[in-house]
Amino acid sequence: MEAFIRGLPKVELHLHIEGTLEPEMMFELAARNGIELPFADVEAVRAAYEFTDLQSFLDIYYQGAAVLQTEQDFYDLMWAYLERMAGENLRHAEIFFDPQTHTERGIPFEVFMGGFARARADAEERFGISTMLIMCFLRHLSGDDAVATMREAMPFAGQITAVGLDSGERGNPPERFAEAYAMASAAGLRAVAHAGEEGPPAYITGALDVLGAERIDHGVACEQDDALVARLADEGIPLTMCPLSNVKLRVFGRLEEHNLKRLMDRGVKVTVNSDDPAYFGGYLSENYAALQRALGLTRDDLVALARNGIEATFLDGGAKQRLLGELDDYSAA
Repeated sequence: MEAFIRGLPKVELHLHIEGTLEPEMMFELAARNGIELPFADVEAVRAAYEFTDLQSFLDIYYQGAAVLQTEQDFYDLMWAYLERMAGENLRHAEIFFDPQTHTERGIPFEVFMGGFARARADAEERFGISTMLIMCFLRHLSGDDAVATMREAMPFAGQITAVGLDSGERGNPPERFAEAYAMASAAGLRAVAHAGEEGPPAYITGALDVLGAERIDHGVACEQDDALVARLADEGIPLTMCPLSNVKLRVFGRLEEHNLKRLMDRGVKVTVNSDDPAYFGGYLSENYAALQRALGLTRDDLVALARNGIEATFLDGGAKQRLLGELDDYSAA
């Protein structure tokens, strides 16, 4: 079953590139850039990855991102993820990045965008993996900060497919970011948003109705509102779910409790993703495999999840059909 999962043609729609910073690379970049880390070694970093909630993770996440300084650092980060995923038959990824995490440290847009662009081009040429970038606003900062970031991003809008919303959800409703999302829409960018991870179902509704989100990232809290579940199913709104992340951050006590299969059975277009895999102990195939074991998923279920992911991408119709054809051929074989 794990070999079947690894070979399954897959896409990833909920992946924070800063969350792929493995401890080994963290130390390598810290040494390269003369940064002193508050950890003795790689083992000490991994030992710190015991989180009680989202905020306890974010504290160390932002600390780790401080080692990213140069265009080559951002190239190395993106390349390491895409090279790794080539071995898992990743065919397409729509990748989150957090500009405010870097600009507030004095790193200008051209530095990280330049590194990302080179790595993406190299991965497409070498591995045939297509990629898109989704620029996320940090929701623990203000709506005005998001607007300022949108203005800074405008010279690079041609490299960005969509905007998103991430960071600490509690007490930070999506409505605060309506102006930044309106600017993004006027610039021709698509929209997604984290909602209903630790926040209430109302945050999902707000993301859909106020921000115009076309996908909901996480969305596990929708199950608390039957009418919302019915709406998600009826309108075909995808949820980009991250099972290992949900357990690591104590959204669910055990993976066996996860509601992905229950929502799938109710007609919701759920997808599987890895979120911040360096911190949560599993990349895309590990998430599929862990779900399969915990929830007793069949091969047909796994193919259906992969199909949902492809259908939920921002690819054009022809590219989607090619990937769906790959999936059909793999499933039939």
